[in-house]
Amino acid sequence: MTLRTSSFSSIAAAFAAAVLFASPAAAADLSVDQVRAALAAAGPDHRAALAGKNLSELDLSGLDLSHADLSHADLFGAKLVGAELTGANLNGARLDLAWIMRADFSGADLTGASLFGPVVSTTMEVPPPSERPRFTGANLSGARVIARFAGVDLRGARFVDAHLGVDLKNQPMGQMRNDFSSADLSGADLSHADLNRAVLAFAKLAGANLSGANLFRADLADADLTGADLSGADLTEADLDGATLTGVKGLDSAKGADKARR
Repeated sequence: MTLRTSSFSSIAAAFAAAVLFASPAAAADLSVDQVRAALAAAGPDHRAALAGKNLSELDLSGLDLSHADLSHADLFGAKLVGAELTGANLNGARLDLAWIMRADFSGADLTGASLFGPVVSTTMEVPPPSERPRFTGANLSGARVIARFAGVDLRGARFVDAHLGVDLKNQPMGQMRNDFSSADLSGADLSHADLNRAVLAFAKLAGANLSGANLFRADLADADLTGADLSGADLTEADLDGATLTGVKGLDSAKGADKARR
């Protein structure tokens, strides 16, 4: 499957710069052994209590953190490779530059979380299927995400009011864009999300709710938008070249549809 290599290269370079120049995190509140103890003490009636804890740069790879309370936890640069986070409470958590290869966030609550430049692959290439994290049914409403989520499973995820676009007021390392190329966003709720300039080429958006979304200059080339809802969305200068628009709802009420590339 063809990818927009020029766009991807700029994203990869920006992420590399982010890793290189990121501010060091403060020392973690707990050790890995203490986190393991908290998980071991958790039972069916109560979650592991890790809310608000500074867990930055800890190696939590392979741990079962499913249903743990990690709300507002600082996981900056933490290694979560292969970690189980299904149903975890990560409301307001900071996952900037966290290593999330093979991590499973299915059904997790990531409302208001920050995922700036998470590490999703051991190379700067498109993440291979064996390394991709999962976010099936996760709630990322209001979250701030700048990530390489190419090919990632995001089926049924919620991105209501999420900040997924370029922040033109904060560009210290150049224009950093989300890469959702070839991602599976079938049935996802992206209503009122800011996706300006995001890369969604070849993405699966069948049945997705994009009502009120900001898709200004978004790359939707060859995306599958079958049955998607675009009511009130901003399609000004969006690239819809080759996109499947069968059964799309609300296209007549979308802003700038006449200025989109088709």
